[in-house]
Amino acid sequence: MRLSALALLIGLAAAGGACNPPPPDAGDYVTRLAAVRANKDTQFQRESTPVPEGRKAGLLPLAYYPVDPAYNVPAVLRPSSDGAIVLMPTSTGEQRRERRAGTLEFTLKGEPMTLSAFVEADASDMNHLFVPFRDLTSGAETYEAGRYLELSRTSTGYYELDFNRAFNPYCYYSLAYECPLPPQENRLKVRIDAGEKIRKEEDKKEDKKEEGKR
Repeated sequence: MRLSALALLIGLAAAGGACNPPPPDAGDYVTRLAAVRANKDTQFQRESTPVPEGRKAGLLPLAYYPVDPAYNVPAVLRPSSDGAIVLMPTSTGEQRRERRAGTLEFTLKGEPMTLSAFVEADASDMNHLFVPFRDLTSGAETYEAGRYLELSRTSTGYYELDFNRAFNPYCYYSLAYECPLPPQENRLKVRIDAGEKIRKEEDKKEDKKEEGKR
């Protein structure tokens, strides 16, 4: 993490998250994310999983909100005091054991918010944080069961929480997958107009119109 970004995060913690800092590294940020998305489409098109062959035409390329650097915000992880095990319901009706790693505190568009971060209960370390969430777009513009963020654990406790990287669980592509559902504490009462959307038929029609104009 660059020193300037770390300074922003420390400032956020000191100020108690009163307001959003300026979007970080906006220069080639959009270009880099566009490349990541294009690579994901290529991989999903080439491989038989997670998108079944019979659904590739309807789901690919993946649909996204336009990249908005304002949805890439600094966050502070407040570690869980007990690392409690949570039985998280899944899309198949089963339950998955997750360990609460802590609470991410951040400010989005001037509003303080929190999301719980988890690790698999049987994981040998806590290096990979799992952040499932729902918001007011869920079930309309984004997948009804919610979306995910994944973070690599840092030694400082400071993170870049980038909702532009929010992605659909694999059960969106195929019911063969079992996907944990976001707990009540991770159901945001705001719209997150960032990250992956659901692929609607009207989106496909618009793509064909645009192709016809070229």
